[in-house]
Amino acid sequence: MEPDVLPCYLVCDVSFSMSDHIDEVNAGMREFRGVVHADRRATAQIRLCVVAFAESPLVVRPLQPALDPAELIRPRQESGSDFGSAFTLLRTVIERDVRALKERGLRVRRPVLFFVSDGRPTDPAWPAALARLTATEPCPEMIAFGLGAVDQPTLDRIGTSRLFLGRDGVRLGIALASSVARTVSRQELV
Repeated sequence: MEPDVLPCYLVCDVSFSMSDHIDEVNAGMREFRGVVHADRRATAQIRLCVVAFAESPLVVRPLQPALDPAELIRPRQESGSDFGSAFTLLRTVIERDVRALKERGLRVRRPVLFFVSDGRPTDPAWPAALARLTATEPCPEMIAFGLGAVDQPTLDRIGTSRLFLGRDGVRLGIALASSVARTVSRQELV
């Protein structure tokens, strides 16, 4: 029997305000890949999709096994951080990915969405897009990771499951790995 599949979405703000932190994000993805590689059970289960956004979102890596090498995330020289368009894209991508996995006969766990930003959106309507995303079936587990000069109240609203702050000495790769391990230990299927 095929193992359950856990779709994970790493969503990274690559706007100008985050440019000093992109190397940390790339290091975190490499570290996460190493953790997944060390756990055979996780290797078979975890799929990873990477979305980068600034003024607009872009799927940098479509959902595929987490062990497959990921493209480096690159900063954009854009001052905007349009959270709403990122959440809107993610809603579409998650629904499509889960449907495709189920059509292949796989059992799908509740997706994990790991949102990396300083929490400084430039679009005032982003809460409505977040509400639509979290009202969708399947609703992803929302985890936020703050880097730089963090607006913690904003990230608290996004990371309804958990919030990690880089300034507290938490590394992104470890936060991602521990969040995924916590989700894998629960038996939530969609």
